[in-house]
Amino acid sequence: MACITAPPEPQVIVAGAGSGKTTVMAARVVWLVGTGLVAPEQVLGLTFTNKAAAELGERVRTALRRAGVLPAPGAPLPDPAEGAGDEPHAGEPEISTYHAFAGRLLTEHGLRVGVEPSAHLLADASRFQLAAEALRAAAPGFVAPTGSSTGTTRGFPDLVRDLVTLDGELSEHLVEPAALRALDASVRAEIAALPRTNADLRRIAEAARGRTELLGPVEEYRARKRARDLIDFGDQLALAARLARDVPAVGRALRERFAVVLLDEYQDTSVAQRVMLSGLFGEGTGHAVTAVGDPCQAIYGWRGASVANLDEFPEHFPHRDDTPARRRSLTENRRSGGRLLRLANELAAPLRERHPGVSPLRPAPDAEEEGRVRCALLPTHADELTWLADSIAHLVRTGTPPGGIAVLCRTAGDFPAIQRELVARSVPVEVVGLSGLLHLPEVADLVSVCRVLVDPTANADLVRILTGPRWRIGPRDLALLGRRARILVHRERTAGDTPDHRLAAAVEGTDPAETISLADALDTFVGGDRTTTGGSPGDDEPGDDLPFSDEARIRFAHLAAELRELRRAVADPLMDVLHRVLTVTGLEIELSASPTALAARRRETLEAFLDTAASFAANGRRTAVDGDTHLPAFLAFLRAAEHYDKGLDGSLPGGDDTVKVLTAHKAKGLEWDVVALPGLYRKGFPQERGQDSWLRHSHVLPQPLRGDAATLPAVREWSAAALREHAQEERFHRELEELRLGYVAFTRPRSLLLGSAHRWGPEQKRPRVPSDFLLALRRHCEGNPAHGEVEAWAEEPAEDAENPLLAAERGPGEWPLPLDPEAGARRREAARLVLAELRGIDGAADGTTGDGSMAEGMPPGSEGIPAPRSGARAPGAPGDTAAPGDTAEPTPEELTPEERRLVASWDRDLGSLSEELRRVRSRVREVPLPLSLSASQLQRLAADPEGFARELARPM
Repeated sequence: MACITAPPEPQVIVAGAGSGKTTVMAARVVWLVGTGLVAPEQVLGLTFTNKAAAELGERVRTALRRAGVLPAPGAPLPDPAEGAGDEPHAGEPEISTYHAFAGRLLTEHGLRVGVEPSAHLLADASRFQLAAEALRAAAPGFVAPTGSSTGTTRGFPDLVRDLVTLDGELSEHLVEPAALRALDASVRAEIAALPRTNADLRRIAEAARGRTELLGPVEEYRARKRARDLIDFGDQLALAARLARDVPAVGRALRERFAVVLLDEYQDTSVAQRVMLSGLFGEGTGHAVTAVGDPCQAIYGWRGASVANLDEFPEHFPHRDDTPARRRSLTENRRSGGRLLRLANELAAPLRERHPGVSPLRPAPDAEEEGRVRCALLPTHADELTWLADSIAHLVRTGTPPGGIAVLCRTAGDFPAIQRELVARSVPVEVVGLSGLLHLPEVADLVSVCRVLVDPTANADLVRILTGPRWRIGPRDLALLGRRARILVHRERTAGDTPDHRLAAAVEGTDPAETISLADALDTFVGGDRTTTGGSPGDDEPGDDLPFSDEARIRFAHLAAELRELRRAVADPLMDVLHRVLTVTGLEIELSASPTALAARRRETLEAFLDTAASFAANGRRTAVDGDTHLPAFLAFLRAAEHYDKGLDGSLPGGDDTVKVLTAHKAKGLEWDVVALPGLYRKGFPQERGQDSWLRHSHVLPQPLRGDAATLPAVREWSAAALREHAQEERFHRELEELRLGYVAFTRPRSLLLGSAHRWGPEQKRPRVPSDFLLALRRHCEGNPAHGEVEAWAEEPAEDAENPLLAAERGPGEWPLPLDPEAGARRREAARLVLAELRGIDGAADGTTGDGSMAEGMPPGSEGIPAPRSGARAPGAPGDTAAPGDTAEPTPEELTPEERRLVASWDRDLGSLSEELRRVRSRVREVPLPLSLSASQLQRLAADPEGFARELARPM
């Protein structure tokens, strides 16, 4: 109640998980308006997403109407689907997102800092398209910085992602490129002046050099945005912060307009957002600002959020007499049972010690003895998946709605296996988020082919293709291909080698010419011009005497010809390229031909991914970014989504009737009756690897330049001892981040928490150890039987024990799928009959008969593929040629009435399937209008029909 009835002065509310912060914010507005301290239109509320803004706005307006503050209590509420960025209705609070508020600030006052009101906002997808264009223009022969921890060169999509990331960090921390260039030059000079260095120090200097190289494309990217009157979200916040900091008149105008300001999820704000807000409403003005957040749930530091903003709010928003703002707290959790809260409080004890104002959570009075835990440590990874899927299937069978269950993973690596196991038990399941889709095998295969087309050094992706269900190259031939690739590199290096070249390569790091490319080696199996890094027809290919198997030579040749043909279309529109890849590789047909439930779900997954690609391409066309709505920019966008979990939320359609599978990061702010946490082993959850460090990665802004530098580990000096000390501080910082993420996951369930791990992973030679999270669950259950139960706990394996999964044969549910001999025989027989029929038709036309040679089935662009050696045939060949003595296929007799009806049904199906294929491949989607439209919807329809249609199709 103190939070609600506090006088109109600055305050920060530390709101624990499930404590009803949205309800409290709405009640505070009602109290302030109802007591006559402010008018409804003098209230400003800011949060992060359109969905959260719509929910907060609806709560506030509903509460005001129920209190009789707003007129016409029976009037219909504004449609939440209209978005949070519209002009508020007269006499109503203004509820918006932080980005929308910054955008409106620039529209109204941007001319004061040189920003035109007409500046167009680049969406996330368009940033990558423009960045790809800028990267090509800045340095056509740009060599990737070698400042990554792997010490290797980087492909074009990785460079685009690095460019966008570094540009965003510069904006988020209000740092100019010149300042970064000067700092990195200083770092390199200081390390170069040391009498003795080691590998770690040389890596730091290399990362600084890579950052300096990357600054050129960053500046080109910024110049192109300015030339086209474009800004992205980072620019928007940086310019708004500059406006708030440097133009006091803007702050005075907004303080007169908004007497009360509510800041939701304040622990997730960035440095630029804090500078903007404190410049407008803080810094000794004593304005009535209420910030709400929880430092224990500050899990977005890897994307620019600074938990220090919440801790330091009293100093950033003091009273008029410079006394710090008041700190209050909400501790009653209205979501979870008391037994679950005791577990969460135990977990969060180190966080409470670090952050002021954080108190243990209390259950609601009637829920003190509610909530249970079930945990298990299983012998193998497969056993854990079986236990997890069986537990969820049992819950669904016994009445728990699938929509009330979620599986939260630390990373998306186990998504395919979890989806497979649940589908096998007829449990409806939905993988949430674009990063989750990228880990599913059907999408991963498509993306791997696309990466190989764009980047000849995408060796991991090419290995995935070669070892997949279509080509099935064995380890021996794969190793020989790698040897051929190394021979190619040696030949090219020897041709241009000089002492100066060798010395420069030794000093500066990895020589780009020494990057091994399996794609180059694969290309040697096809005659004609090389399509990757060089070569000329007629050259004696190196390594031709390597003992490849006959089958491997044929398959390599077929794949190389296929990739060559696909590369010719890489510059085509994005959707055309993706559909061409699906058609040529047969992935689309393979999924369509399978009647299994898992294949049906995978078809839906593929369609969801294609929807994301179509949105990316359409976004680029709408924002007038020239020339790069193509494949390389899209792959860079996917890299960022995979690495940072940013981008479009490309979740599958499902709603409330599916079990959700998602990462713990995406679960923040959500709740379910049952939550399962698999993979609770050491280095799994919590992980030991944190976010990228500026000491090793060239796309990360150095700690001394960050706006929150005082709260982060710093390097005292350039010495081995100082670096070891810094590494320990980073490890402690990383442990706190993982602890916050675990706290978020442990506070999602209402009634039941499932936790599990395994001893033997699918590929590990050493057994895994249960993490502190799983051990805490075990102690919780064993301390009181009412808390829950330990369903299984595998003994620690002997010191010389071997992983049973390494010796086990591949199971029928794994990917790549094993060959089905019966299905293969049926397909070969069907292909033989079709070819025999076609040969008969060709023979009747030209007086000859086909000989069934492999050349008939060659893909386009396969000229120059060597003939198979004796006894060999292509993979997937349609069977043996006709044996001597076989007669031609008989002429079919006239169809019976039953057969004619069957053929007619085929014709109808063919028409329907053709129309469906046309709709799927169409880049234009028709969206029906609702029966009625509000006035603001009509205005948006007139101003931006495409944008309004997308909003109807995918409401946020």
